[in-house]
Amino acid sequence: PGLVTALSVSVGAKAAKGDKLVTLEAMKMQTTIYAPCDGVVGEIAAHIGDAVESKDLLLKLREA
Repeated sequence: PGLVTALSVSVGAKAAKGDKLVTLEAMKMQTTIYAPCDGVVGEIAAHIGDAVESKDLLLKLREA
């Protein structure tokens, strides 16, 4: 479990493989989620301050 501390993209933003998408904090350790492939952000399901669990949907990428 962790807390969303930063969103580096917005809906409609283009993301290239390896771009930073979301930063999470858990037990004073930060984890950054990077884009696994090229795409466009279609939906953001988690917002800054949200508590998230393993396998929760954070955002959706669609093909560019």
